Amino acid sequence: MTSVSRPELSAAKWRKSSYSNTQGGDCVEVADHIPGAVPVRDSKDTAGPVILVGNAAWSAFVRHVREA
Repeated sequence: MTSVSRPELSAAKWRKSSYSNTQGGDCVEVADHIPGAVPVRDSKDTAGPVILVGNAAWSAFVRHVREA
């Protein structure tokens, strides 16, 4: 595991998963254009914790989801 400094996220542009619905179900948001990582958070708790996922790991995850 590689240690990465936490990027500044106050100006991040968050977007909800395309699998989210308007009924407030289990939703995640991601922020684009953050160098070296993809921030992920719970859309129902936007002030809560953020998970930083490395670009390669995020690409592998998205590829796997699309193939499922």
